[in-house]
Amino acid sequence: MSDDETTATAPQPTNEENRHASWLELFFDLVAVAGVAQIAHLLHGVPDVSDLGLYALLFLAFWTAWICFTLYANVAYENTHVRTVLAAMFGMAVMAAAVSGVHEGDDQHARVFALAYILIRGMANRAWQHRRQILVDWPAAQMSLGVVPWIVSLWAHDPTRYWLWALGIALDLYVTFAVSARDIVEHREARERLGNRPARRGSEGVASLARSQTEHLSERLGLFVIIVLGEGVAQVVEATSDAEWDRKLYALAVASFFLLATLWALSFRHGYAGVPHLAAGVLPARAALPLHCFVSGCLAALAAALGAAAEHLETLPDATRWLLCSSLAGYFLLSGLAWLGQVGRERRWLLSVAVPCCVLPLLLAAFGAHLRTVTVVWLLVLVAVWPMLYERQSTKPSKQAANTGA
Repeated sequence: MSDDETTATAPQPTNEENRHASWLELFFDLVAVAGVAQIAHLLHGVPDVSDLGLYALLFLAFWTAWICFTLYANVAYENTHVRTVLAAMFGMAVMAAAVSGVHEGDDQHARVFALAYILIRGMANRAWQHRRQILVDWPAAQMSLGVVPWIVSLWAHDPTRYWLWALGIALDLYVTFAVSARDIVEHREARERLGNRPARRGSEGVASLARSQTEHLSERLGLFVIIVLGEGVAQVVEATSDAEWDRKLYALAVASFFLLATLWALSFRHGYAGVPHLAAGVLPARAALPLHCFVSGCLAALAAALGAAAEHLETLPDATRWLLCSSLAGYFLLSGLAWLGQVGRERRWLLSVAVPCCVLPLLLAAFGAHLRTVTVVWLLVLVAVWPMLYERQSTKPSKQAANTGA
């Protein structure tokens, strides 16, 4: 039995096709600019495995906080509570400000980061309870299971604290894929019966399901990817502004711009909502949202690597080269997963495009120690351009056949 057979779906605005991000939502996204910049700075210099792990953990936590209120504003529409969104924005700003101290191992900053995350998740849960709705697309937004390890971490120290945070993120991912809206309804009704409280019901006597408005959500997700790509531009500008300007720096700056512009084209002109090679409406939001998170994380890591590359114009340190190349490989790996999730796509694309684009950057990372920095970046540009060239060549025969038939 589907969720729709046991619960009612909340009415959605009828002018969805004309809806765009509101001024409040755009103001809220400013905190994403600050947060992505702070978290990307964790990978400056020569990052090691622990730096990468902390980066992934903090990025996942920050993105989770962001998506909770992005979905809330998406569904609430004109009924969005401004004070609630602004309070969440302030909390995320606190998280961003604490990132540097977390990286340095400061207990106070780590506790503040965790406490801000806990309060944001609590506000998100309360917002949905106030609306008396069950969010179908991201049930973790209103379930506290993944927050419990974060609460326990307030009394823990390194490295136990980070393992608890990772457990919380893992539980959220489990809830996302394993728990349905129907399960949430049944759980809440059982809890309220045990507490001798009447179950919350919608106006029709049944629980109300809330579904995201697809086009508006895709715009918000795309704006987040634009923010991440903008961080790449900012990293290169910051690194080059203090360096001595010469031909090597000019060449690297041009190569970096071409790489970022190519990734923009792949994410938007050949993708959807910032996810490359994803078509609109082919994946459920539960699958598309984690995909968006991981793609954004790869792009933010690549942005940090480009900034570091501008400081090493001769050859790249091993850690920086691996970060730069593996970030691009991860981006194309996720692109392949998006392709696999779509019915009717040809499998030949995976062997001709996805596999080479994943493997070649890793080979470059492994055997490119003696290559000049600008050469490494230009080779990555060629890898990124290949999917578009392949698509252009593969569409020529169909166009020629159409013209012949006409």
